[in-house]
Amino acid sequence: MLVLQDYIQKSFADRIGGDKFGKGNEVYKFEKIKRAKAQALKEKPGIPIIDMGLGEPDWMADKEVVNVLSTEAAKRENRFYSDNGSFEFKEAAAAYMERIYGVKGLDPTTEINHCIGSKPALAQIPAVFINPGDITLMTVPGYPVIGTHTQWLGGEVVKMPLLEENGYLPDLNALSDEVKKRAKLLYLNYPNNPTGAVATRAFYEEVVRFAKENEIIVVSDEAYAALTFDGEPPLSFLSVPGAKDVGVAIQSLSKAFNMTGWRLGFVAGNELVLKAFSYAKDNHDSGQFLAIQKAGVYCLNHPEITEATAAKYSRRHGLLAEALGSVGFKVQKPKATFYLYAQAPKGIEDGPRFDSAEDFSQYLITEKLISTVPWDDAGAYVRFSVTFEADGEEEERALIDELKSRLHGLRYIW
Repeated sequence: MLVLQDYIQKSFADRIGGDKFGKGNEVYKFEKIKRAKAQALKEKPGIPIIDMGLGEPDWMADKEVVNVLSTEAAKRENRFYSDNGSFEFKEAAAAYMERIYGVKGLDPTTEINHCIGSKPALAQIPAVFINPGDITLMTVPGYPVIGTHTQWLGGEVVKMPLLEENGYLPDLNALSDEVKKRAKLLYLNYPNNPTGAVATRAFYEEVVRFAKENEIIVVSDEAYAALTFDGEPPLSFLSVPGAKDVGVAIQSLSKAFNMTGWRLGFVAGNELVLKAFSYAKDNHDSGQFLAIQKAGVYCLNHPEITEATAAKYSRRHGLLAEALGSVGFKVQKPKATFYLYAQAPKGIEDGPRFDSAEDFSQYLITEKLISTVPWDDAGAYVRFSVTFEADGEEEERALIDELKSRLHGLRYIW
């Protein structure tokens, strides 16, 4: 048995660590958070954790959406593989892009395809573009899977930091001529996770010019695009003239329609990119369950579901920003997403010092039983999420008041 285990250990691919896979002591930050939460509950039983590290909607999908799923799942004709998706879903997606973002004329047959959530689409696109030595441009902090597959294919990931002084938009002019020459893909994510920043139309226009000048394909991850508030209109990369010439947008039903575990989204835009994506997708999966796509059609035809969700997040953000500001954090209410990105202090007077956002996040969970997500990619920041469990506005206010109480009296060193 030991011989067989050694044989398997030596067989792991270099891309995941080779014969060292699984032997390292490094613990992924989300696992650290999980462990710290368990330890905090053990040491301080009876004190509930305020969980603001969650990145998933707290609401279930609407009852009407669940009913559609139930009805369609019982139909014999929906039992088959959907492969590259139902035309009904693609047609609804095209209408949705025009209704919400003003993107007109998308061809449901050639310029839209469904995906089993946005994550697989983000992961599959490099397979049809990246050769060894090619570069993918990605913003940081951000979703790691965006760069993983480029690296697995022998490509290189060049990270573009999102800084407060730039409105958390990447500085495309900071890239060297060599990087621009070798770059194949540019991944963007707005409204942004984790900063909560929104892109401007002027920025997207700049991206289109940049992509054309440097022959780069743009992949716009728009999982939070419809979750805007305080007068901020929903904006897609495809809303800008010329965007379809250079790239695609990936829309997700997870966040906007509280369908996270249902795994449904779509890719829209450039016909050639969609053709290649569909080819890669055919070699990865056999499509999402048709009953889920039928429920997705209902969602796309009922944007008021998203409007109600966005109103809840806006209300909670207002409460959270006020509470954090009152105890010394330098924060502003975001205009989109369910994330509030806050600079981490360097320490607390007469208390601990923090060398990183991760140190501060660990302090919050172990000492104050407040769970956040740390980011140290472009400065030390922690991400608060307003997807905490609360049944109605009264419970929301009570939870935020409790958060404020636990943080009150700490003198932060900035």
